[in-house]
Amino acid sequence: MELIQEHADLSAYLVADDVVDHDHPTVRETAAALRAAAGAGAHAYAEAAFEFVRDTVPHSADSGDLRVSWRASDVLATRNGICYAKSHALAALLRAEGIPTAFCYQRLVDEHECGDSCSGGAGACPGGPAAVHGLVAVLLPGRDAWARLDPRGNKPGVDARFSLDEERLAFPVRPELGEVDYPVLHADPHPPTVRALRNSADRLALWANLPTALPA
Repeated sequence: MELIQEHADLSAYLVADDVVDHDHPTVRETAAALRAAAGAGAHAYAEAAFEFVRDTVPHSADSGDLRVSWRASDVLATRNGICYAKSHALAALLRAEGIPTAFCYQRLVDEHECGDSCSGGAGACPGGPAAVHGLVAVLLPGRDAWARLDPRGNKPGVDARFSLDEERLAFPVRPELGEVDYPVLHADPHPPTVRALRNSADRLALWANLPTALPA
């Protein structure tokens, strides 16, 4: 899939704002610790930041945490968040070190097993709910192509890795089930995803507010 930059100017992918607040002391301190541990080089730092968010910030659906975090500094402070929130945190850590970072999205469908009576016939059927899944893309020095990274957090059946040449995402899309890779590289988190986070009192309410698709 060809990724499409929303903005030609890479400085748009380095901005700090209310969501990706990489000027916050918590983000800066975390970035400094990761940089010290990773050593010199943007590649080593990016991999360390990815693994830090993937592995030390549990996805709240896995941990059972009912809190909803959305601002990058809060995600790092509370060590909690869903995919959107974890993407905000990773983007903040990468942008804090001058690495252009974009927001990417997929439309995923829950799959169920059904019988001959189902309209889809026997076997796997796209009969479950759809939801938009969030991840990031990075453009490291010396490379001419963006690489998508998914910090969602691994679990049985999910094995996302830091990989620049061959994607190792949490959820490769299945077009036959109506799943979609959105190609646009967004400089800011997509508004429907941020609204869902900010307008949900807890994670149970958030599940009802998750966007099922992104507008064209």
